[in-house]
Amino acid sequence: MSYAELPVPSHFVLDRVGGVWRVPYQERAEQARQWARQHGIAPASGDSFKIGLLAVDVQNTFCIREFELFVGGRSGTGAEDDNRRLCDFVYRNLRVLTQVIPTMDTHQAMQIFHSIYLVDGHGKHPDPFTLIAVEDIEQGRWKFDPEVARGLHIDYDFGQRHLLGYAKQLRDTGKYNLTVWPYHSMLGGIGHALVSAVEEAIFFHGVARYSQPDFRIKGSNPLTEHYSVLGPEVTVGPDGQAIAQKDQQLVDRLLEFDAIVIAGQAKSHCVAWTIDDLLRSVLERDRALAGKVYLLEDCTSPVVIPGVIDYTDEADAAFRRFADAGMHVVRSTEPLAGWPGIEL
Repeated sequence: MSYAELPVPSHFVLDRVGGVWRVPYQERAEQARQWARQHGIAPASGDSFKIGLLAVDVQNTFCIREFELFVGGRSGTGAEDDNRRLCDFVYRNLRVLTQVIPTMDTHQAMQIFHSIYLVDGHGKHPDPFTLIAVEDIEQGRWKFDPEVARGLHIDYDFGQRHLLGYAKQLRDTGKYNLTVWPYHSMLGGIGHALVSAVEEAIFFHGVARYSQPDFRIKGSNPLTEHYSVLGPEVTVGPDGQAIAQKDQQLVDRLLEFDAIVIAGQAKSHCVAWTIDDLLRSVLERDRALAGKVYLLEDCTSPVVIPGVIDYTDEADAAFRRFADAGMHVVRSTEPLAGWPGIEL
C-alpha cells in the first residue's frame, strides 16, 4: 500500500496548544485504538523503515508564554507556533513514526547556571541572563557561594577552582559563556512537564502504534550546564577528574533508526548542541550517517530576549553547518514521503 498522510484527529485543537491542561488519558487511549482500527495503523514493531522523532525539551518552561524561559524567537510566538506544527506533524505521520524520544530538561535550585550558585563581594547574586566570563571570576566579580558549597556538601576551594576551570573550558571549546538562567525546568514543578498538547500527541501515538516513548532526563548535575541531551557542556573537573559523561547509549540508539527527525527547543541551545554532539559521533563513525538526520526547521526557535540577547544568527549558522555536513533541513509541512532518503 502506498503511503498517505492521515487526517488530524478532532480532539486536537490548535488554539489549545499554548495552554496547560490535563490530558484525558483513558478517553484518548480508547480513541487511539479506534483510530488505529479505522485507518489500518499497524504496530510500530513491524516497521521495516524505522523513524525516530527526537523531541527536545518540549516543556512548559520553554513553550508556554507566561512560563520562565519561553522561547519566542524574533516573532515573539516561536515555541507556541512550533508546537502547533509539531503536533500536526505527529498526527499526520502517525502510521510511520516508529518511536518518539522526548527529552526533559531537569533542574533543582542549586546548579551552576542559577543565580543562587554565585555571589559578588557584597553577597549579592547575579541577575538572570548575566553572562559570566573567565575574567569575571579571575577578578573576583563573581565567586562560588559558600552556602551552596555547604548545601551541596562540596569543598569550597574545589567549587571555586571548578567555577574558574569551567568558564575556561567553555571559552577554550568555543561554547557560550556561562549564562545565569532564570530558575526553570524545576523537578516536580509544572514548568518541567511536557506541553499538554504535545504530551497528548505522544500518548496518542504510543497507544495507536504500541510504541512506548523513550523519555530521557538531562540537566540534574549541579556542576555543569547540560544543553545537549547527548552530554553535558563540561565533563572534567579542575583536577582532571570526571564529573559527568556523554550518553553513548543514546547516541547508539538514535543511529539504529533508519531516519531520525529532530525538533524542539531551543534551536540556539539544546537543539543545536544535541545535533552538534550527534554530528560529532557520526563523523567519528561514518560521514554518510549524517544523511539519516532530518531537522524540522519550522518546529524549533532560537532564544531571543528583546533588548538582552538574540541567538538567531548563531542558530541559523549552526543549521547551515549541519546541512553542509549532510543532514537534511526540512519543514514539517512538507510530505514526509518526499524527503530525500525516506523509504515508505
